Amino acid sequence: MPVLPGGLRSEDAATIGFPLLVKAAFGGGGRGMRVVHDPGSLAAAVEGARREATAAFGDGTVFLERYVVDPRHVEVQIVGDAHGEVVHLFERECSIQRRHQKIVEESPSPAVDDALRAELCAAAVAAGKAIGYTGAGTVEFVLDRDGRFFFLEVNTRLQVEHPVTELVTGLDLVALQLRVAEGEPLPPEVTGASMAGHAIEARLYAEDVPAGFLPATGTLHRFRVPELPGVRVDAGVADGSVVATHYDPMLAKVIAHGRTRGEAARRLAGALQRAEIHGVTTNRDLLVAILREPDFLAGRTDTGYLSRHDLSARPALGPIHAAAAALAAQAANRASAPVLGEMPSGWRNVGGMPQRVAYTLGGEPLDVGYAFRRSGLEVSVGGEPLPVTLVRATPGTVELEVAGVRRAYAVHRVEGWAYVDGPDGSTALAEVARFADPNAVAHTGSLLAPMPGGVVRVLASVGDAVRAGRELVVLEAMKMEHTVTAPVDGVVTEIAVAPGDQVATGQVLVVVEE
Repeated sequence: MPVLPGGLRSEDAATIGFPLLVKAAFGGGGRGMRVVHDPGSLAAAVEGARREATAAFGDGTVFLERYVVDPRHVEVQIVGDAHGEVVHLFERECSIQRRHQKIVEESPSPAVDDALRAELCAAAVAAGKAIGYTGAGTVEFVLDRDGRFFFLEVNTRLQVEHPVTELVTGLDLVALQLRVAEGEPLPPEVTGASMAGHAIEARLYAEDVPAGFLPATGTLHRFRVPELPGVRVDAGVADGSVVATHYDPMLAKVIAHGRTRGEAARRLAGALQRAEIHGVTTNRDLLVAILREPDFLAGRTDTGYLSRHDLSARPALGPIHAAAAALAAQAANRASAPVLGEMPSGWRNVGGMPQRVAYTLGGEPLDVGYAFRRSGLEVSVGGEPLPVTLVRATPGTVELEVAGVRRAYAVHRVEGWAYVDGPDGSTALAEVARFADPNAVAHTGSLLAPMPGGVVRVLASVGDAVRAGRELVVLEAMKMEHTVTAPVDGVVTEIAVAPGDQVATGQVLVVVEE
């Protein structure tokens, strides 16, 4: 079994070579892992990995391992029974990752042909038999650019991505584990398993992708993934669920099966785009973009995929979605009006000033003006005319004609937000109050918490002269650490938190004056 060089002591780093990976010995899922490119960064990486491993797994033991730059991550599902039988259920590709955590998995791997599959699966079965493995487990490998594979680890559990194996084999791995635990031998449908079609899974996380995959929290006011043929949803949340900082940020797994890889990708992208996810920021748009990106569709993926592909850009949906939200709001106003409820808001038979509604999208203002004239609806966003025709407006649905094409938008208004879902995508618009709160203004130089979480360490004191990039505060949320650094050279004039404090997004942590 080919393995990567590794060791348990910092002194082993010189033999292993750089870059290397610091890894938690008693966990996975990307926690307790740090990439180290030079000896000077090793001590801090080991310390950070130990803290994170202790928080996530209750054990801070770490080890060192050679880091293969941008390999493919391929794993083999194995199952063993109490009678000495160990078999494989083929491979899964898990290369698309962020922070060493998988976000898209599929089976079979587009990089594995029949010959390589035979080698990988034989190695995985040999590993399982060598340790007398029983139950379902995964033997993980990295595949380098020359097609060589190296053993990583055995995950002695059923993994998040097991549904893709279930869909291509037709097996129920959870039921199989229970049968093995009761002492039954592996049945013929397992020992003679075959693959049919292709399956892809996307992990739906509560996180802010443009902000660097920071964890996101809040209340899920609505969580709906459409029921479509060939699409499976394994969710841990529902309408009203509260997403807090204490647990993993994964909300659900959405999996699609198709005759071909392309069909599975189309089905999965369509289901995700049409999902209604309101109240918590997620990585849904990134997942859809990946599933439609040419390199992904061609099978050109590895663990460096997201570092080479900036998929955070979104279509300019703000104006049309803001107009839909404003028209739904006026429809709601008229529906509750005690008199003349059938008349649109602001209607005048002799003309008048447009009605005004203000939103923000990603901090950018979107001011909507609309007026119902004898000639029809007039809409502007940000002072620019928006050429749309209103077909129908209710408090929950707005149908507009844009460039001769009718589009229906679902609008859900709750707690100061307007969530708009349409055939062109989804948008969360913050409703702007007519009168601003003067107490909401932060002092110049304030460093704000980018996410809710707990304060792990404070690395500066009042009066310290700091340079841009100096680490000031370490936060922990959803078992991951995030460091807040000084944006400019300056002097620390205030520290508003202490280790152990819980902070909310936007809360002042430190004030640095230039």
